[in-house]
Amino acid sequence: MYQRILVPVDGSSTSAEGLAEAIRLAKLTGGRLRIVHILDELSFALGMDVYVGHSGDWLGALRANAVTLLEKARAQAQEAGVEAEVVLRDGFKAGAVHDQVVTEAVDSKADLIVLGTHGRRGLSRWAMGSSAEHILRVAPVPVLLIRAPEAAAKVESERFSLPDGQVANQ
Repeated sequence: MYQRILVPVDGSSTSAEGLAEAIRLAKLTGGRLRIVHILDELSFALGMDVYVGHSGDWLGALRANAVTLLEKARAQAQEAGVEAEVVLRDGFKAGAVHDQVVTEAVDSKADLIVLGTHGRRGLSRWAMGSSAEHILRVAPVPVLLIRAPEAAAKVESERFSLPDGQVANQ
């Protein structure tokens, strides 16, 4: 059964759902988790937007936030009695997030990848792309996609509203 479960996390509500499901699955199988967070160009660009007006070390702040996110995820797994290790991939030149997740799966000899997905469709999918879809297509191991609960999906979809107040097709 699944003994080495890779769980990419990004701090979103869907990522939290994926982690929770991975923990449940690891408890059932006696498996262990490898929780990974990936810093890439998009993370850096979004981080710059968040820290506008802050004259500090943006990359350092992103790394510190990533470490905090990973430690919270590890603590959540350990509270449930699941062994977990964490990995921060600082891959500015290592390719897209989905490629790095697949590389991590291969390098860690994962049996399964569990990740949350927004389930975007239409305009928002076109604009944002789908890392989950790319991972699903090229992963060398099974992938379990955990869709966001409707409440979380609604909040996320409101972030991608069209200018006339309509919500992009999810």
